[in-house]
Amino acid sequence: MKKDNRAGVVYSTNPDFSYQSADLNAAAATLPPQQQQLRVQLDKKQRGGKQVTLITGFVGTDDDLQALAKLLKTKCGGGGSAKDGEILVQGDFREKILALLVQTGYKAKKIGG
Repeated sequence: MKKDNRAGVVYSTNPDFSYQSADLNAAAATLPPQQQQLRVQLDKKQRGGKQVTLITGFVGTDDDLQALAKLLKTKCGGGGSAKDGEILVQGDFREKILALLVQTGYKAKKIGG
């Protein structure tokens, strides 16, 4: 067992002690839409003055994030990307995305402005 996989214990004097390994490869299970706390905001920083709608707070697998991003981009008719628990949709679609998320069962709120 590698030392860096041990979960918090450095040394034990107990002769029957066995290390518990931290499972680093465990994928985060996707929460159901009713338990998601999504935030929708407009962002134009570091984007050359272009506006993007930023959806943050998604908890789940990357495949589910990509599926939600594809749904939102298709309904808004714009491009975008999804990574690191964030979805970017090109353009100002805050109201439309908020309505779509609430309609599909997500808890979502608009933040900032």
